[in-house]
Amino acid sequence: MSGVVVVGVDGSESARKAAEAAKDLATSLGASLHVVTAFETESAETFGVGSDKVRISNADSAERVANWLASNTGPGLEITHSAARGKPADALIKEAMRLDARLIVVGNRRMRGIGRLLGSVANSVAHNAPCDVYIANTYDD
Repeated sequence: MSGVVVVGVDGSESARKAAEAAKDLATSLGASLHVVTAFETESAETFGVGSDKVRISNADSAERVANWLASNTGPGLEITHSAARGKPADALIKEAMRLDARLIVVGNRRMRGIGRLLGSVANSVAHNAPCDVYIANTYDD
């Protein structure tokens, strides 16, 4: 394997498209894929009663996307996932540093219009990443 590709997800359609781009890049590079969800404060809800309780956390987004990607990928691509505390850009950068990642993949959401002025995860990651950054086009037009 040739390194790790890290992608951040939050359950949005834009993040799903970025994750698909990351999967394709990891496959092309012979790298593994690490799916990360960032959260500033953990929130969770418990559903059910008695022994039939299920706890659903905001940290579960990475696991859901990683499982979805794994089910839509041929053999040979190693996919891992984690939840990281912090703002999305900071969490992605910390995970990339921890894993000595080769590449971080982010979507280009909020890089147009007023979002450009307010800042975006992609912009922050691109300026502070310890490795290469791929900004996937996640717009429909």
